[in-house]
Amino acid sequence: MKMMKKIMMVAMAGVMLSAYACGAKEPTPTTPPAPKDNTADIKARGEIIVGLDDTFVPMGFRDAAGNFTGFDVELATEAAKRMGLKVKFQPIDWTLKETELDSKNIDLIWNGYTITDSRKEKVNFTTPYLDNSQAIVTLAGSDIKSKADLAGKSVATQTASSAYEAISADAETMKGFKDGEPVLFDTYDDAFRDLEAGRVDAIVADLILARYYTAQRGTEKYAFLDDNFGDEEYGIGVRKSDVLLLADLNKAMDDMKKDGTAAAISVKWFGENIVK
Repeated sequence: MKMMKKIMMVAMAGVMLSAYACGAKEPTPTTPPAPKDNTADIKARGEIIVGLDDTFVPMGFRDAAGNFTGFDVELATEAAKRMGLKVKFQPIDWTLKETELDSKNIDLIWNGYTITDSRKEKVNFTTPYLDNSQAIVTLAGSDIKSKADLAGKSVATQTASSAYEAISADAETMKGFKDGEPVLFDTYDDAFRDLEAGRVDAIVADLILARYYTAQRGTEKYAFLDDNFGDEEYGIGVRKSDVLLLADLNKAMDDMKKDGTAAAISVKWFGENIVK
């Protein structure tokens, strides 16, 4: 009887060891599926959604009647038409633009969207279509004549803007600002109001926006420094997965440049063709 018990125990141990060995097997690694290209879904919908900051003159903003207008709005409308799509403009919180794109609340970021290395990690960009720089604007008569004169001054810009990135990249100049950092506003409209009221001393903003904005309010009120916070390019932001959409959009833009449509829109808004 004792011998029988020993045999049974050895057999059970063997079964348990075998089960353990089977369970301990490493799972076969699998490659996660590639993110879905949403181009077919957009075409089936018949509409492409463009995210924008609707205060960003002259690229994309609302006119007196509340309608969307601007250089980028007209470009986007024409490009969508050539892609066989209607376009819907969706105002977004500019600080969350890439999140809005990834969550599919919008299909494109198109509103004076500066190409930067940090943004390239989050989105794919079309071929650049416009040059830009980060201008320094003061009130006329200001004693600020160069970047060095910003020391001890209140310098404003828009939250999560390319201007903020450009300022942050120049840490030596920024640490000289009053409080060691720029004053941040949700919109440039708010920043310019504070400049005019004397609550800030200077603004760093996209040159294209700043030129248009000051022209509307009276160029004699403002001064532009020769110094700036760097030269840049504008592009259109597309989800990393939407490779086909990127190709279609690049083609539409190339065709608009070749046939003069982009130039005509540029002349309307800027008085000359500044499209690359």
